[in-house]
Amino acid sequence: MKLDFIEYEFGTRYSTPPPDVVTLHQVHSACVVANHGRPARREPGRESGDALLENLPGVAIGIKTADCVPILLADPVKLAIAAVHAGWRGTAAFIVQAAVHAMASDFGTRPEDLYAAIGPAIGGCCFEVGPEVAREFGVIAPGPVHLDLRAINAKQLVASGVMQANISVSAECTKCQPAGYHSFRRDREAAGRMISWIRIRP
Repeated sequence: MKLDFIEYEFGTRYSTPPPDVVTLHQVHSACVVANHGRPARREPGRESGDALLENLPGVAIGIKTADCVPILLADPVKLAIAAVHAGWRGTAAFIVQAAVHAMASDFGTRPEDLYAAIGPAIGGCCFEVGPEVAREFGVIAPGPVHLDLRAINAKQLVASGVMQANISVSAECTKCQPAGYHSFRRDREAAGRMISWIRIRP
């Protein structure tokens, strides 16, 4: 996503997000929260949800991941942004489409104007799920299935009206690369969290 009006970064083990980045209490939902310039708040005062919207310059919004898919959205016409946390539950609930629709409602965003960057996450190589989870995505199989959540979210963006040419997708698998990324699937309770963030340049 090469847009002059924003700055952003996908989290790694070693990245340092802005100290005032606004985050949510993430609950693996399709709930979208409009921040409207509010400053960062710490637990337990944070709102619950899995996507944050903002249109005030200088305010960094972010989401935490450790295998789930971080998605950053930017509207260069209305000068609005979103940060989306998409685990398998959020993906099954179409969280990224909910974020696109909320940007349209709150800021007048047209999906065809949006740019989207899908960051490092667990890849189809490593994300093995059982039949119950696979059925959430229309896959009927008697045994384990490998899902590519990044590809599924990219398809959901296109279905929302975002242009394929405006979507970039990282090929980095968080589980495969312990030197660079935290992974809950790999490290379980010992896993840290990475913050991916975006803001409109002041």
